[in-house]
Amino acid sequence: MSSTTPKTTLHGYFRSSAAYRVRIALNLKGIAYDSRTYHLRKGDQRTERYLAVNPQGLVPTLQTDGALLTQSLAIVEYLEEQWPTPPLLPSSTLDRARVRAMAQIIACDIHPIDNLRVLAYLRDRLAQPEPVVRDWYAHWVQEGLSSLEVLLSNDPRTGEFCHGDSPGFADLCLVPQVFNARYFAVDLSAFPTVVRIADAAAKLPAFEAAHPMNQPDAE
Repeated sequence: MSSTTPKTTLHGYFRSSAAYRVRIALNLKGIAYDSRTYHLRKGDQRTERYLAVNPQGLVPTLQTDGALLTQSLAIVEYLEEQWPTPPLLPSSTLDRARVRAMAQIIACDIHPIDNLRVLAYLRDRLAQPEPVVRDWYAHWVQEGLSSLEVLLSNDPRTGEFCHGDSPGFADLCLVPQVFNARYFAVDLSAFPTVVRIADAAAKLPAFEAAHPMNQPDAE
């Protein structure tokens, strides 16, 4: 961490896809940070202490430079603007739009309807049995990844990673989503390009260090 980098704290949870994204981005940028963890299944994110940090009661929150930043994609964009090297977005305006679109398929269309609080609502408030909950999860993951597979497999700008041969903004969204899909035993056989890219990225040190099971609160 350079002398100009402020003290940075990431408020998160080891299994949170959104926190996982930010951990990858911090690692790719080479930014040292402290972790402050909240057990989402025990409701730590709804305590008065955490709501004073993030009124939404969601993770992640990035505490840096005297500010509290929320929403994972906004945090990653902030990191990109503050520390542009190495870049997470390509130089071309059109290419940046492509990468952001792929990231948003995951972060805006797949993840929000499959996250912990939605699945808990299905189980607890709507009394849905576990097979129905898992079918819900698999349906929306597969629908989103099917679109992403087409975008990746049909575009020459796809390389070893989502855009070219360097990991970036879309990859740091993709890897956590694939990890969670596997955790829920979702069939990914129809998405060979998605799986190839996610597996290649996951082997990189920045991604490996961000892996849920390598976090201080892993269980």
